Amino acid sequence: MTSYNAQIVHQVTSWDGITAQPHRFGGTEFNIGQVEIGHIHGSHMLDVPFTVKIRESLVAAGEAHPHHLLHASGWISFYLRKDADVQQAIKLLRLSYLQKRLRRADPTTRAAYEQEIAALPISAALKNALLARRAERQQDAV
Repeated sequence: MTSYNAQIVHQVTSWDGITAQPHRFGGTEFNIGQVEIGHIHGSHMLDVPFTVKIRESLVAAGEAHPHHLLHASGWISFYLRKDADVQQAIKLLRLSYLQKRLRRADPTTRAAYEQEIAALPISAALKNALLARRAERQQDAV
């Protein structure tokens, strides 16, 4: 049986632009260029950076916990305890990936990220939080 860590690393590193390297506090860190989308400690805990608004939506929906040390930040922690948790960990990393890709997307790729977010089986509040920066920038441009 493959470890939770190996399953997550295998899936996440298949995404466009993702690299994996050792994390400074142990485990494996996933990046798009110089931007971290999250890291896994062994096969038991995942930490993922989000905005505070996204973290609040994830915690309210029971999808994650506030970061185990950085309680006031946008970071979340997710604990892997059973096989089904692997898919939730991958989902959280994918949300971070999409959020960071969307923030840096040019007009030709932006729509694809927005469509993927719109199709996700997540709450409307979480979708709005993921897309909020884009909407705020559009409002500022008017």
